[in-house]
Amino acid sequence: MAYKPNYATGDLIDVTIWQELVNRAIYIFADATARDNASTGITSPTEGQFCYLLDTGSGSGGLQYYDGSAWTNTSLTADITGVTAGDGLSGGGTSGDVTVALDLNELTGATVDVANDSVPIVDATDNSSKKETVADLVSGIASTNKGLTASSGTLAVDPSNLADGSGITVDTANDLLMLEDATDGTVYKVKPNQIVDTASFADIGLVIALG
Repeated sequence: MAYKPNYATGDLIDVTIWQELVNRAIYIFADATARDNASTGITSPTEGQFCYLLDTGSGSGGLQYYDGSAWTNTSLTADITGVTAGDGLSGGGTSGDVTVALDLNELTGATVDVANDSVPIVDATDNSSKKETVADLVSGIASTNKGLTASSGTLAVDPSNLADGSGITVDTANDLLMLEDATDGTVYKVKPNQIVDTASFADIGLVIALG
């Protein structure tokens, strides 16, 4: 049937056009029982036909369409009245196009439990968002043969985790060692030849026995 926006008094409508108009109308019924009534309901629905149920007790109210085999509720009967941005999100609204965005400033501060707390990450393997414990992240930072170990999210200096240096030739003028100053607890880098010097040994509380 060709679409005609307006009809005037006296226009003739043949049976085909009339049936098309009937099929396109949205009929209102009290409930599904009234919709399917053999005398006053839609007994032979056409695929794509719409109806509206007032829901007077059947629990199946709202706009429906016939999909060719059954009446189906449409998404047009949604009951969302607003979107509220929760923790870590900004935006939201109660009308129109609503947008929410990630906003980390919305989050509250916390005392970090490095052994048990988690942080969000983007997994490079599948580009998905995941969470990982702080302890696991710190363990990944403490690499082998670098003198660091990790336990329950805490890093510590561990000389046993250093590479074996028994086979190297020590360059006493340029190689570096770590030394903690007993006076103020500061950790310094020193060259081997500084320690070999008797004055340096005296500074760190060591005595050289020559002979």
